[in-house]
Amino acid sequence: MTDEQPPVRAPAMPRWVWKAVAIFWLGYLVAVRIDSFAERLYGLGTLLLVALFLSLAIEPGVNRLSRRGWRRGAATGLILVAVVTAVLVFAVAVGALVGQQIAELLGNSETYVNRTVDFLNDNFGTHINPQEVIDSINDPEGPVQRFIDSQQERVFDLSVQALGLLVQFLSIMLFTFYLVADGPRLRRAICSRLRPDRQRRVLDTWELAIDKTGGYLYSRALLAGLSAIYHWIVLQALGTPAPVALAIWVGVVSQFLPVVGTYLAGALPVLVTFIDSPAKAFVVLAAVIVYQQLENYLFLPRITARTMDLHPAVAFGSALAGAAVLGAVGALLALPAAAMGQAIISDLGQRHDVIESSLVDIAPPPPKRNRRSRRAAEPPGSRDDA
Repeated sequence: MTDEQPPVRAPAMPRWVWKAVAIFWLGYLVAVRIDSFAERLYGLGTLLLVALFLSLAIEPGVNRLSRRGWRRGAATGLILVAVVTAVLVFAVAVGALVGQQIAELLGNSETYVNRTVDFLNDNFGTHINPQEVIDSINDPEGPVQRFIDSQQERVFDLSVQALGLLVQFLSIMLFTFYLVADGPRLRRAICSRLRPDRQRRVLDTWELAIDKTGGYLYSRALLAGLSAIYHWIVLQALGTPAPVALAIWVGVVSQFLPVVGTYLAGALPVLVTFIDSPAKAFVVLAAVIVYQQLENYLFLPRITARTMDLHPAVAFGSALAGAAVLGAVGALLALPAAAMGQAIISDLGQRHDVIESSLVDIAPPPPKRNRRSRRAAEPPGSRDDA
């Protein structure tokens, strides 16, 4: 009779495994909730960031009015009303211009089609039949009419988006008002929690932020004015409709919307001029390109060197980084933030004298010599010998 072996029991699972599984799933659920919560607060954080930028920009003006006896609330309200009025006037002027051009284009579509087709056939050797193009536009089942019908269905969505943008704009104005009107009280509350040496550092950083933001807006406003004057002269000389509104559009959009602003700004006057004359549209396009080169190599380095002192590579990289993080808003806020960060970093640490080396030698620019100095430098009798 053989002895039966008792069955082998599987080892019991340690108790810590169940705790680890429970902690894992609990942490996962908490992370999901935090991610959802942060996504909802993302829009609010963007609004607060824009409001902080605007408050730093208008605070010098509020401080100047306050020193003249104005109450900070009244001074802040006055400047914000001026800003809102300027934005509304600009939006109404450009909107009226675009609406007028669209109505004129729809009302005289056959004339513009014939003119455009004749220009293409005469200059590019094409053989387009203008009547076929007109029939295609007027065809109810054609691509043009289908596109118009599809856009009409989006009117409600566009209205909702416009209402949302209006609410965001009013929220930014409200946040900006309180940040500027109660600025001294806010800074006093922050400094009351810090040691005197840290209070001085915080106030110096705050003042630096105000200076850099103001310098950024000053430089952009100056460049926008130069761009508007240049393009107004060109558009006025070509007889383009509404040259003042188009020039202001180019100046404002090209300067205050980095990276893509230049292309959006130049597209509208080119399209408006193209409706009137395709040949003049090419002249406008060439004028936009020429001014862009003048601005990049002549105006921009001189103006930004005095107002922001920001390296061009740092400016370009910060604009790309801001656009990648926050889109157009981030690209707009990146330049003053980069200028402030560069100024803060330059003040940190101890500086030493640089040793002599050809790798660190900076060649001074050649001296500018006028015609009188060149004549004085010529040896006597050289002009008579010539």
